Amino acid sequence: MPHFQIDYSANLEEVVDVSALCEAIRAEAATIETFPAAGIRVRATRVDHVAIADGGTKHGFIDLSVRLREGRPHDVKRDAIEQIFATLKDFMTPAMASNSIALSAEMRDINADLSPKFSTIRDHLEDNV
Repeated sequence: MPHFQIDYSANLEEVVDVSALCEAIRAEAATIETFPAAGIRVRATRVDHVAIADGGTKHGFIDLSVRLREGRPHDVKRDAIEQIFATLKDFMTPAMASNSIALSAEMRDINADLSPKFSTIRDHLEDNV
């Protein structure tokens, strides 16, 4: 159950299609074996109040946080976050050519004992993934 949380500065809404970014991250995550398709959740939150670098309002950011259940080997997680971050960078390349934007990503494990889950999504997937 990977959760992808995108926080982005409000000033990027004019230059980035955030819904398309969410879909790009979801589509790429679905190709990665360690991320079960039925568990993928991508959401984005606009951050209205920010202070970046020299305080100039031209600077923006996108921070991608990935949370997933513990138990995957370090190298599998490293490869997965590198692949997802490459997707983020590729998506943002056009906007970054003419805008001041910082990108970051982090992957964290979720303690399964402290994170109950229940879903009927698998029941409603066409391929029953």
